[in-house]
Amino acid sequence: MLKNFFPNKIISLTNKFINNLIILLIIVLVAGVVYSLLISPPDHIQGDSVRIMYVHVPSSFIALGCFAFIGVASIINLIFKIKLIPLLAKSLAPIGFIFSLISIVTGSFWGKPTWGIWWVWDARLTSMVILLLFYIAYIFAWKFIESFEKANKVSSIIGIVGLFNLPVIKYSVDWWNTLHQPSSITLTSAPTIHYKMLIPLAIMFFSMALYSLIIFLMRYKIEVMKIKIIKKKKYK
Repeated sequence: MLKNFFPNKIISLTNKFINNLIILLIIVLVAGVVYSLLISPPDHIQGDSVRIMYVHVPSSFIALGCFAFIGVASIINLIFKIKLIPLLAKSLAPIGFIFSLISIVTGSFWGKPTWGIWWVWDARLTSMVILLLFYIAYIFAWKFIESFEKANKVSSIIGIVGLFNLPVIKYSVDWWNTLHQPSSITLTSAPTIHYKMLIPLAIMFFSMALYSLIIFLMRYKIEVMKIKIIKKKKYK
């Protein structure tokens, strides 16, 4: 699978392929929005405010998933020195940052009608803000450190340290008393959410994952092209 991310493979990625993904994204996103807003039922307690969930939950999953990849990639990078790994992680970081921000903002909008307050510094919300700060630190390390090797090392350390925050986010509602509700979807048990809400949630997650893939491929291609240009300048 890693061969698909080799420079020559990525450079040969055509606009037609990306455009096809964009068309698929539009179809899935429209279906998800229509299902979420018009077909899925309101919650018997929260009413229509529960529809924020269809953006909030997928955004949170993607934000966590992106940093999990960055953290694991950082470990592999420091141990095996595979040149492609930091480029993959670097390309994914802005996507994770955006979805972390969306998760926090939509969570605040959802919290107001549910809890009666826009924000509270409980364990789940605080740990999500910490995740956002780790994303900022990781992105800034690449942006402001001119030496590739030094930026690579510093960003990898940030990625590894940030990994320890992920279990805190995941299990914060179990470890501490928080306003945030327990997870309705887990890998170890059946979903507690009704299927009429689960279907649009899955569609919206797929659409956001597809969007992430498109942006990732475009950014990764740019990063590979930058490396090739730098190498050409060195040999001139």
